[in-house]
Amino acid sequence: MSKVKYGIIGFGGIAENRLAKEGFCADASRFSPHPHAVLIGATDVNPDRRQAAEALGLQWYESAEALLAQERIEAVFVATNNRSHAAVAKAAMESGKHCLVEKPIATSLQDLRELRRLARERNLILDVDHMMVHNSYNLRARSLLEEGAIGGINDICLHMEFLYGADPGEAASWRCSVPEELGGPIGDVGSHCLYMAEFLLNSRITRLACVYLPRTLDIAVENGACIEFETESGVHGGARVAFNRPRGGLAGTLMNLGYEIYGSGGTIRGCGTLFQLSGHPEEPVPIRLELENTSGPEVIRLDEVDNIYQAVISRHARAVRSGTFSDCKEALHNLAMIVACHESAQHNGEMLRIRE
Repeated sequence: MSKVKYGIIGFGGIAENRLAKEGFCADASRFSPHPHAVLIGATDVNPDRRQAAEALGLQWYESAEALLAQERIEAVFVATNNRSHAAVAKAAMESGKHCLVEKPIATSLQDLRELRRLARERNLILDVDHMMVHNSYNLRARSLLEEGAIGGINDICLHMEFLYGADPGEAASWRCSVPEELGGPIGDVGSHCLYMAEFLLNSRITRLACVYLPRTLDIAVENGACIEFETESGVHGGARVAFNRPRGGLAGTLMNLGYEIYGSGGTIRGCGTLFQLSGHPEEPVPIRLELENTSGPEVIRLDEVDNIYQAVISRHARAVRSGTFSDCKEALHNLAMIVACHESAQHNGEMLRIRE
């Protein structure tokens, strides 16, 4: 089976260091070639990104239109700013390209419904980069829960809190300065917490309530939020997200990005497992799981891990080659939860049903 040929539209730091170097294995010093995909080109509205792309052996295209005009490119990874995701993905699918898109795929439910309709009409694979479900430690946590390692689950808390926006450059970025981008703490990291709660519990969130945190950081978007939710299985949980928490420094910040899952017989903690890390030995901190009961804590580390970005790309590329249709229903549900968070916060934390 031949490898799917990809191009990246939007070649910022994450696209270079996570998607290209890790996901598509362009960093040959760390990874063997990707078994299902090959990245052949890139473009960005900032022409200064050309050098970084060409340093990885990629063909540089002067515009998204030029990249999409290339017949040899079969699929695109859309990694632009949030508000442009839908327009870029639409143009890509109208050009006959399969699409893998950074979350959220769109900033409005109507735009996302239109993309899903277009994918069905054109029989194209549309998928979202919910990479944390592929983290080997998160997969192990889910299997431990399914095995009953901590008994009946009655609570879960997920948290992604760090400092972003105190620097003037960060404050001026689209994540902090344009609320319509849905790039504040709720859209940027709350989205991860919500789909990961569903993944770990193997149950969809049906209702949620949200309140914004007090403002201590001078940015245009919310400083942070406290989210409460309920799943179909009846488990209640919460998520805390913020851009205004220093957390000491790099190590404290990264290890705080995780969760606690509480059961009648113990607790499972993920430390550093809600982030861009996969668990490779050369990463800045060693992520881990902890399983604790009345006998004390047990640290769980894995000898082998899969790269989360390679796994996302593998899933998409295999679907392209097998023709296994995907119109990204989970992306619609996730966006509906983000929309519900802001709606609830604007109505004094009212508990709302998720409406897709």
